Amino acid sequence: VIGIFVRRPGPRFLTFTLGFSAGVMILVSFVELLATGIEEIGFFWGLVAFFGGMGLMFLIDVLIPHSYKAEEHHPGGKPNKSNLHRTGMLVALGIGIHNLPEGLAAFAGALENVNLGIAIAVAIAIHNIPEGLAVSAPIYAATGSRKKAFWFSFLSGVAEPVGAGIAAIFLMPFLSPALIGTVLAAVGGIMFFISIDELVPASKEYGFDHLAIIGIIIGMVVMAASLWILKVV
Repeated sequence: VIGIFVRRPGPRFLTFTLGFSAGVMILVSFVELLATGIEEIGFFWGLVAFFGGMGLMFLIDVLIPHSYKAEEHHPGGKPNKSNLHRTGMLVALGIGIHNLPEGLAAFAGALENVNLGIAIAVAIAIHNIPEGLAVSAPIYAATGSRKKAFWFSFLSGVAEPVGAGIAAIFLMPFLSPALIGTVLAAVGGIMFFISIDELVPASKEYGFDHLAIIGIIIGMVVMAASLWILKVV
């Protein structure tokens, strides 16, 4: 919707919010998800699951790259409409596939604690803003159709609840402390990879490096404070 009806968010806003999202996800990955996984299945297997989650995301990233830098939509000058349309569709496909494990992350967080699941979902939603822009903006520029741009962007995002639904269908019948611990540790790896591969680089590409770092730190502090409040209340 932002890419179609509203002026693109300013670089400072995107820098801070992407950094904030990275801070939330990095802290949750280690303090909550990996820690709980280690508690349930032991130090060694917890780390195996954590790095397994990172490996899964790395494999997806290698096989299905989904760059969404604005300048890549029209390198070298005036954009070609057919190229823009193709770019938007390919980015939508790539982002959709990448969003499947993000849905799993929100589901696994909610299994551990509903408030944690909400926090993860909010962090993921923030980092989805530039992804949605990457899909809707080139398709709208190529076709002039707000409806088509909206639906392609929407469908790429729907992959997240689909991922959560798949996790619920296949994991719920076999739930056990060991399975929950394994899933949480693996999701910690997934979220950490997303943070260092996408969020941190994206937050710094606008040239406001210190603002990005401030966003990361504030995101970690806010998440740490919220987790502490949940434990003492």
